[in-house]
Amino acid sequence: MPERNVLIALFDGVQSLDVTGPLEVFAGANQCPAAPIGYRIRTASLDGGPVRTSSGLTLVPDGVLRDEPGPHTLIVPGGEGTLDPDPALVDWLRASAPSAERLVSVCSGALVLAAAGLLDGHRATTHWSLCDRLARDHPDVEVDPEPIFVRDGRLATSAGVTAGIDLALALVEDDLGRDAALTIARHLVVFLRRPGNQSQFSVQLATQTAQRRPLREVQQWISEHPGGDLSVEALAARARLSPRQFARAFRAETGTTPGRYVERVRIEHARRLLEDTVEGVAEISRASGYGTPEAMRRAFVKTLGTAPAEYRRRFRAPGTTVH
Repeated sequence: MPERNVLIALFDGVQSLDVTGPLEVFAGANQCPAAPIGYRIRTASLDGGPVRTSSGLTLVPDGVLRDEPGPHTLIVPGGEGTLDPDPALVDWLRASAPSAERLVSVCSGALVLAAAGLLDGHRATTHWSLCDRLARDHPDVEVDPEPIFVRDGRLATSAGVTAGIDLALALVEDDLGRDAALTIARHLVVFLRRPGNQSQFSVQLATQTAQRRPLREVQQWISEHPGGDLSVEALAARARLSPRQFARAFRAETGTTPGRYVERVRIEHARRLLEDTVEGVAEISRASGYGTPEAMRRAFVKTLGTAPAEYRRRFRAPGTTVH
């Protein structure tokens, strides 16, 4: 079986899951009997010596970076060691990374690629807490803080930590097909695969939780009843406030307006149904509070840049038969 070299760069302060997550995906691919290719997975550090991860775990690399043959896929993980990267690592990447067919970063590994000038002129993402820094320090990089991973030609960058698994599954799907990637995902007990344009946050994580109990209960009600009456008047009555008081308090405590919060909850609910169920678009539009397929289509085009039918075609779980 032909093999593709996958090289993972190690350094002190690396995030262990940024290393082991993608590694387990590629290693899992080697267990697929019908796979047309396999992966030769190597880890290497600058001097070949052990590195200490940000959590204190010690990793022993397979070799020395400068001695490794040119990889097909070069992965730079994230971790505390990327915040002030070793200049020798940056120099090695600047010299060696252009020969890799795929250049991948996980989490804050994007900072190291950017320091080497490898992201200039390209769209990229990183951990949500570092997107502003990446954009500020490297203005030639088009930073997208929203998706869990971004692919721009041979470059692929992912958001924080576990998003590296999603990106690795996407790469394996490219190489071996969807069935192989699904088999690996099931073995790792993860979703296949969160689409790259999925937000780094759910609505609940992207917004603040209200301090006052009545407002927190309204947030919970919205999440549990996306198809219900979620007008400001109805929600205000549930919080026992006037509509004006409710709108002001909700925005002050959550950082967003009630209408915007409801819109994001409904989009998120509809996306899950399109991905994971066999319900038709009309049923999903009603269940998600849009009323009509056309109203849901307008919301999807405005927010996601694609219609519900196209979204489902691209991202629905395998094996589902749509009504």
